[in-house]
Amino acid sequence: MPLLTVSDEVRSVAAAFRRFWPYTRGDRRLLLFSGVCAVAAAVCEVAAIWLFGVITDKALAARDLDAFWRPALSWLALALAAGLVSFGGEYTTALAGERFLLRLRDGVFAHIQRMSPDFFDRRRLGDLMARLTDDIEAIEELVASGLVQAVTALVSVVFFAGAALYVRWDLALVACALVPLFVVTAKVFAARLHAAAARERASNGVMNSIVEEGLANQALVQSCNRQAAEASRLHREGRRWMAAKMAEARLTASYGPLIEVLETVCVLVVLGMGAWELSRDRLTLGGLLAFAAYLGYLYPQIQSLGRLALTAGEAAAGADRVMQVFDTRPEITDRPSARPRPAARGHVAFDAVTFGYPGTGRTVLDGLTFRTRPGDLVLVTGPSGSGKSTIAKLLLRFHDPIAGGIRLDGVPICDLTLHALRASVTLLAQESLLFSGTVRDNIAYGRPGASDADVVAAAKAAGAHDFITALPQGYDTPVGQRGRLLSGGQRQRIAIARAMIRNTPVVILDEPTTGLDEAAARRILAPLRRLMEGRTTILITHDPHLAPRPDQVIDLGAGAASPHVLGNGSADRGGPAAQPTTHR
Repeated sequence: MPLLTVSDEVRSVAAAFRRFWPYTRGDRRLLLFSGVCAVAAAVCEVAAIWLFGVITDKALAARDLDAFWRPALSWLALALAAGLVSFGGEYTTALAGERFLLRLRDGVFAHIQRMSPDFFDRRRLGDLMARLTDDIEAIEELVASGLVQAVTALVSVVFFAGAALYVRWDLALVACALVPLFVVTAKVFAARLHAAAARERASNGVMNSIVEEGLANQALVQSCNRQAAEASRLHREGRRWMAAKMAEARLTASYGPLIEVLETVCVLVVLGMGAWELSRDRLTLGGLLAFAAYLGYLYPQIQSLGRLALTAGEAAAGADRVMQVFDTRPEITDRPSARPRPAARGHVAFDAVTFGYPGTGRTVLDGLTFRTRPGDLVLVTGPSGSGKSTIAKLLLRFHDPIAGGIRLDGVPICDLTLHALRASVTLLAQESLLFSGTVRDNIAYGRPGASDADVVAAAKAAGAHDFITALPQGYDTPVGQRGRLLSGGQRQRIAIARAMIRNTPVVILDEPTTGLDEAAARRILAPLRRLMEGRTTILITHDPHLAPRPDQVIDLGAGAASPHVLGNGSADRGGPAAQPTTHR
């Protein structure tokens, strides 16, 4: 990555601030209160230093104990006040910062969830996780708490510099003469640190992805004896991450000593001039000590501003990565006039649908046409890659067709909201997807708010009730990550129960017996048929036992002009059978 210039760095930080400042809405009063507390604390510190000078001149130098008590008690009161406002400022800053993090993380996660499944197929999940955690926390240091710290430092600089000017304006001007060096040094270091931080963030995302993939595929890793290879892969990326971290560390570690040297030069110059002023009786000892104390507070605040510039550089690198996510627009969105009402019956129609996946350069479906009536069973078959699962993705609007249209109950699905469309269709995927909660949680996931009776009824219909009650905690038994504490057949029956409880008019079964042995596949036949009963079902399978009497057979590999329509289909239930055509 090329080294950023100072102007590039400033623009990057400004762009990040503008982009994420709206997420402070609702907490700006807290930030304002924190700023007021910072101002009050700075006033207390300035007053305390002035009282120190008074005590030095009127009590210590004059050896007058009576002159000590009043300023001493005032100093104590100021210390208590400063402690209270400092606590209030830091607490409210932390509260505003955490709320900002919560709001921003929710926003990024909600945006990511609007992406089509292919978005996740093209990206490393570990890298997305890093953007949702480390990168977002870095942004908070720029926009929320970083803003308060910058205001605090600026106010302190103004107050301490003003107090120093009040004590001795000529010495103060000398002390401020080298301040531009602090500013220039901070900007140069910030630009370099931004580049180093960008490398570190990217490497951190890759490393998280390696860890996530390795842990998620441990059965494969161990069965292939690839533990050493995975450890080596993680080690290589870990070394890259370490190198990026050390580049950051070198910059940060060298910045502090350099600033301290500049600060020491300034203090020595001022003390030398102060000693000369004392020798001419133009400055009291208390005045010189107070002036030195003001400088002692002033320079650390200037140094704090410099460190904030470094922090801003790091945060801007994280902000760039989060903005990349926000700038990736969802492939599928609701039309402004989309209907929010789900379908009720289950008429499905594909009208000359053509589709090809972006970047592949080939058409998967070419002019596919078929229609169903409510309750029809449509068997979709064909070789791998012929577009069987693509039908499910198009019906759920994970993608839109290149040409042609899809209707549900006579309404183009693009005229339905995504929520309404997907509330009308249930997908039982090849892999039984479960979360790491309990059995009850995973069944009820299909219909939020479902009662325990609904969960049990769905489990019984799916043929899962008996094995669930035999589990150690019954319906409250944890299933493990992705359901790995259960067998494949048990996972599939829980997935069927989840589909049962959704009770949608359209069901898509995508190779529902994949990965099951013959006995387990036979056990789910009856639950699958109960799931299909009374619902329009699109069954993608190579297993003829799952659909002995389909209403339509769509063979995407046969090259036929139309699907085979069996005599026991729609016509047998009364009325003419559907007359679809299917083209490849």
